[in-house]
Amino acid sequence: MKKLFITASSAALAMAAALVACSPKEKAAATEAEEEESYVFVFHTDPTHSLFMATSDDGYNFVPLNNGDPIVAGDTIAFQKGIRDPHIFRGPDGAYYIAMTDLHIFGREHGYRDTEWERDGKIYDWGNNRGFVLMKSNDLINWTRSNLIIQDQFPDLDVACAWAPETTFDPVEGKPMLYFTMRLTGGKTKLYYAYTDSDFTKLVSRPEILFNYPNPEVQILDADISRTPDGRYCLTYVAQENPGGIRMAFSDSIHSGYEYVDEWADLEPGACEAPNVWKRNGEDKWVVMYDVFSIQPHNFGFVETSDFKNFTDLGHFNDSVGPMKIEGIVSPKHGAVISVPRSHAQKLREHWEKNPRPYNPGK
Repeated sequence: MKKLFITASSAALAMAAALVACSPKEKAAATEAEEEESYVFVFHTDPTHSLFMATSDDGYNFVPLNNGDPIVAGDTIAFQKGIRDPHIFRGPDGAYYIAMTDLHIFGREHGYRDTEWERDGKIYDWGNNRGFVLMKSNDLINWTRSNLIIQDQFPDLDVACAWAPETTFDPVEGKPMLYFTMRLTGGKTKLYYAYTDSDFTKLVSRPEILFNYPNPEVQILDADISRTPDGRYCLTYVAQENPGGIRMAFSDSIHSGYEYVDEWADLEPGACEAPNVWKRNGEDKWVVMYDVFSIQPHNFGFVETSDFKNFTDLGHFNDSVGPMKIEGIVSPKHGAVISVPRSHAQKLREHWEKNPRPYNPGK
């Protein structure tokens, strides 16, 4: 496990160490003591392949941190010198977890490798990345970081590509659960899950299938798990039909038994991917956010629901008629939103206002 230094002072790191030393009960008590009234949004962009953060107090207007530059450069944390598909989750221990794809799709153009992909694309297919970047924090400012290559832990798995990792907590097993897209060499893209250690550094179980699509010839990817008003789990995911879009499946179990629903959750005429579902604070409304890559420039699309059956179109970021706004960002990619205590969001904003960092790839 590696320390990720995104603060400037040793005092801040000492504070992070003190937070790590807190017991799970103390962290849980702290979590329950303050209402979640703000939001944190993580995403990447294609030009940077780096991690961005934005905050919002109302869930409609998002303001990027660090003057709109990445908060972490992808080439400082990833084996392939770039990250994609960041997802953020807050666990029952009060800690924050970020999981990202370890991949730079323009690595050759940026001088990080001599070939288009890490391995032969004819054999291993697009990207042929094999792992993830995992980060954990107690305050959204100081992070530990680990790099996970699936095949290093499970050599018998001939991993062609793995991407779009997300984190949740299995209340039955009492463990953090990482779920992700993976294609074994020669096979189809499928959804998998495995458990991680409490420090969020490695897998402690073998990847297993999360959900099977009714048509085995259709590839599925980009899973997101959320809790519905009736207590079930909703799996939103991408089905690569024509065009590809956002489907749903439901289960009483977080990792199995998902039942296919023959409806689309998105309202896009073209293809979209990377669904993320988040609840509006203080309301019985859930937002389904997704990456609309079939339009130029790429953008996020949004629909809202109270029952996971009927969806209201909220348009795209910065539409002239839509309510969703983000300052100064063009073409955000594959991200996630969570609710956080307002004091956490405020401290995060204050930190980056005092310690801005210009984006310096390769530094």
